Amino acid sequence: MGDSILGALELVFSDPMNIVVVALAGMFGLVIGAIPGLTATLGAALLVPFTFFMDPVPAIGAIIAMSAMAIFAGDVPGALLRMPGTPSSAAYVEDAYSLTKQGKGAVALGVSLIASVIGGLVGSIILIFLAQVLGRFAMKFSSFEYFWVAVLGLTAAVIISRGTQVKGGLALLFGLLISTVGLDVTLGQPRFTFGSEDLYRGIDFIPAMIGLFGLSEVLRNVTTRASKIQKLPRVSTKRMVRDSFAEIGRNKGKVAQGSAIGSAVGALPGAGADIAAWISYAVAKNTSKRRDEYGKGSFEPIAGAASANNAALGSAFIPTLAFGIPGDTITAILIGVLIVKGVEPGPMLFTGDTSTLFSIYIIFILANLLLLPFGFVLIKGAATILKIPRAVLMAMIVAVSVVGAYAINSGYLEVIIVLAFGLLGVLFERFGIPLAPVVLGIVLGPIVERNFMSSVIKTNWDFTQFLNRPISAVLIALTVLLLLFPLLSNIAGRVRARKPISGAGAAEDAHDTPAESGDHAAVSDGVTASSAPDDRPERESEGTP
Repeated sequence: MGDSILGALELVFSDPMNIVVVALAGMFGLVIGAIPGLTATLGAALLVPFTFFMDPVPAIGAIIAMSAMAIFAGDVPGALLRMPGTPSSAAYVEDAYSLTKQGKGAVALGVSLIASVIGGLVGSIILIFLAQVLGRFAMKFSSFEYFWVAVLGLTAAVIISRGTQVKGGLALLFGLLISTVGLDVTLGQPRFTFGSEDLYRGIDFIPAMIGLFGLSEVLRNVTTRASKIQKLPRVSTKRMVRDSFAEIGRNKGKVAQGSAIGSAVGALPGAGADIAAWISYAVAKNTSKRRDEYGKGSFEPIAGAASANNAALGSAFIPTLAFGIPGDTITAILIGVLIVKGVEPGPMLFTGDTSTLFSIYIIFILANLLLLPFGFVLIKGAATILKIPRAVLMAMIVAVSVVGAYAINSGYLEVIIVLAFGLLGVLFERFGIPLAPVVLGIVLGPIVERNFMSSVIKTNWDFTQFLNRPISAVLIALTVLLLLFPLLSNIAGRVRARKPISGAGAAEDAHDTPAESGDHAAVSDGVTASSAPDDRPERESEGTP
């Protein structure tokens, strides 16, 4: 291993152009990720022609650095404009945007940045030491296990929903319904296309996400009378670095939790950062003592889900390098680049000349370290967006939404989807229906359907195969536990609230119980958590758009 590491260091650092290429690709990734409608996958595809003229190490490094920075950069429009740049950013966009309305947008992005760097480094370490072991474990997954992984992700969408889980379930079902538009994934028959050939390719989640979060926010702002009077919040970057590290210190447990979840989920072929972020958010919410603050401006879910994003990015390379199986769309593109450069992914990569393999590890670490200074520069520059006059900013958001949607397939269908989902977003919010589950339903719907259909076809519709496999049983147990955890937690809170208190500290404990038990005390005996009205929402809404 020592010789391999020395050889890899020589490959990476012997030519300064390698570092220059990685830095330039990272800057490109920041631009791609910060523009709604442009994804890390698109950025990787755009880099492929340039890699033909590079050596293997800078070619691979360019794609790795670009994707790592693009995934973080997707948080920037989500926090400042409520337009998540990636599906994983949509998991915690409500918290990030709420913090921006409170004037803490820069710190929210700083927390996301530091958590992303930590998660990326953890994913890199997992990749280095456990690639072969986890790769062999991932090979045990069949369509049955992938079906339950997707179901676990859908369950997480309902759990993290703001408001009641019933409305979250309705939003998820709507997203799943939208995902069925287009050609049947099994038989190739058109569904809900109404004779339009443009709908054969289905409804892409990117224009739907832009419409639900971005355009709906514009429509809400221009149609609400109060919003025409109030000014946009100012995002101060003073003490941003110090405050961001302080929040990471307070939420280090969630960062560790998210990094572990992201590393585990990312190692599964086809799972990727999106599912990892949603599952991490759900676990963070269910294990938090302040879960009533989630969706209203909490740093906890940002720290947990953002660390899962980049941790999944590193571990997604485990099945790619160990068995040549792409972990997500970005690694699928990377496999093509590796083969063109004469590097064959698979077990032989670990047994032959491993200098190239270890150079990939080093570039992963280097890309995540470069993300920290580059990210803070991006945050400082992006914070000036909210200084633009409201009318101009709203017009810019609409323009970016339309152009970003049109650029996906160079078609007008995506523009119509943005407009339609913008109106739906306004209606959903008016009736208290959360938007995030809709996006995840569109993303995971085809995965659930494809794995379900392939499973039942090869077993002649024997549903017992979904239940009697060991890994499936574990995933089912996790799904049920995720669904029942809020109920069990409420029951435990009621028991603690009704437990008789004795001793001199009874009065003090009785005084502290509502604050410590949060919404559990509010449920108990119909008594509110405090006799004085809580005016925090009114104070937080002052000056918000």
